[in-house]
Amino acid sequence: MKAKATRRQFLGVTGVVGGVLSGVPMLIPASALGLTAEPAPSERITLGVIGIGPRATYDLQAMLKLPDVRCLAIADVQASRREAGKKLVDEFYGNQDCVTYRDFRELLDRKDIDTVLVATGDRWHAPASIMAAEAGKDVYSEKPCGITIAKCQELAKTFSRTKRIFQAGTQRRSVPNFIYAVELARSGKLGKIHTLYASVYEPQLDNSWLPREQTPPRDVVDWNLWLGPAPWRPYNQKYVQGGWRGYFDFDSGARLLDWGAHTVDLCQWAIGADNTVPVEYEPMGDKIVCTYASGVKLILEFLKTPFGDRSPKFITELGTCPVRFVGEEGWVETGDNGGIEVHPDTLKKEVPEAITRVRGLDVSAHARNFFDCVKSRAKTVTNEDVMRHSHVACHAAAIAWILDRKLRFDPKTEKFIGDEEANLLCARPERNPFTEHGV
Repeated sequence: MKAKATRRQFLGVTGVVGGVLSGVPMLIPASALGLTAEPAPSERITLGVIGIGPRATYDLQAMLKLPDVRCLAIADVQASRREAGKKLVDEFYGNQDCVTYRDFRELLDRKDIDTVLVATGDRWHAPASIMAAEAGKDVYSEKPCGITIAKCQELAKTFSRTKRIFQAGTQRRSVPNFIYAVELARSGKLGKIHTLYASVYEPQLDNSWLPREQTPPRDVVDWNLWLGPAPWRPYNQKYVQGGWRGYFDFDSGARLLDWGAHTVDLCQWAIGADNTVPVEYEPMGDKIVCTYASGVKLILEFLKTPFGDRSPKFITELGTCPVRFVGEEGWVETGDNGGIEVHPDTLKKEVPEAITRVRGLDVSAHARNFFDCVKSRAKTVTNEDVMRHSHVACHAAAIAWILDRKLRFDPKTEKFIGDEEANLLCARPERNPFTEHGV
């Protein structure tokens, strides 16, 4: 396989995929497994957490196992979640040292915290990450990292200006089977890649409000801070228990970014398009067909049952969040269970048995890449620029679906061509929760 100029960046996370296509067994560095000696306190990276729901808990459990990382504080607007996060951290370390905050600004004010995990709802991801960067923190942000094209742009510009380290929580770039599929696509063994398939949720757009309920005391649930930059609406418990998904004010890109942030990202990576986006977006019933300037097609396939039967669009047995890369001489498909399907059959024997089956949700290697980059100041595998382009592509596709028409897009200006209505949807009005309700 001909080496590419960007190969070091392409395999930068990995250590996991070295020599995959040549059949050399993969080796995972001991550091990625947390097997290295306990570092001195002065060498530890300190961590604060902003938002500690189910996904943050999953992320944090992986980060706590890294011997050179020390979690010091948890911030969340819900008392029950703050307490659960503190319990998790304190039990892991065997002490009572974890500090909790209702207002994450107090966490950001601490000079002894180096890094921040941002795992709030979508509406807060970009604002909290931007505030963290301005406070001198490096950030691992759950996806979608920005709720609009404008917020993704602002986020990327902020991290570029402040020189802080950013990692988008699109961890499948650090999972062996997805890495292998991408390398195979880029190896030439499938022929010229002409079509990419990205699985996404069936889009949803809900502008309704849930019925008003009694607002809890601020120390129990700070409703104003929970809403954050989103428009004001009456409290309903369902929102704070995760029922905000699908509502336009809180969600990203008509839910297309729930999976699209991952799958479109992998598709962009597979064709070396980390620095660009498709130039056309056309909704076509149960899919959105996106076209790059090169002519390559990116097809966002809607799945009515993303956690059920995914056939015939994808191979259900391969797991959730599947992607497929199709070339003139073959194709490869993979998903969250770690399995890989390739055609023609002659390529199947080349898939190394040594590929470790790691669930697509696993953040261990991705978090390791982030903290290693915090030390080296190198770019992460899903840095702010990678995030910007993959997220912008998803948002542009969502806008085409919302307007139900074909749209043209300029990758350089990141604006729609000849469609001001579409451009108006690239940003949203924002409420300032720190001034509008006396916080």
